[in-house]
Amino acid sequence: MDDALDWYSADAATFGDRVAAAREATGMTQKELAKRLGIRLATMRSWEDDLSEPRANRLSMMAGLLNVSMMWLINGEGEGLAGPVDTSPMTDETRNILTELLDLRADMLMRAEQVGRLEKRLRATMDVHADE
Repeated sequence: MDDALDWYSADAATFGDRVAAAREATGMTQKELAKRLGIRLATMRSWEDDLSEPRANRLSMMAGLLNVSMMWLINGEGEGLAGPVDTSPMTDETRNILTELLDLRADMLMRAEQVGRLEKRLRATMDVHADE
């Protein structure tokens, strides 16, 4: 891993992480952004906590208010924020911990996708047996 870690890439951050970072960069609170989007504060919190995601119209509005692209909010690519600037050098131990965390997160995502595929296969086999 190099020092130019892409803090907001799909591998390093979630949709909610990017929303929170962009909101904070504008100086808005969750309550202020929710009001500007015409949504409840609880809805805003659920987006930032990755419990739900906005529909396209709200996503478009949010991207405009936060001065980032919709694609950056969704997957970290396109017009968005640069990562935090850290003037202190990263120690080898810090770099190792970050690498291990990112590897673990990627493995967890892969495993979650695998669980989804297995659940789908299980449902399909159960449906076949139910018809017999």
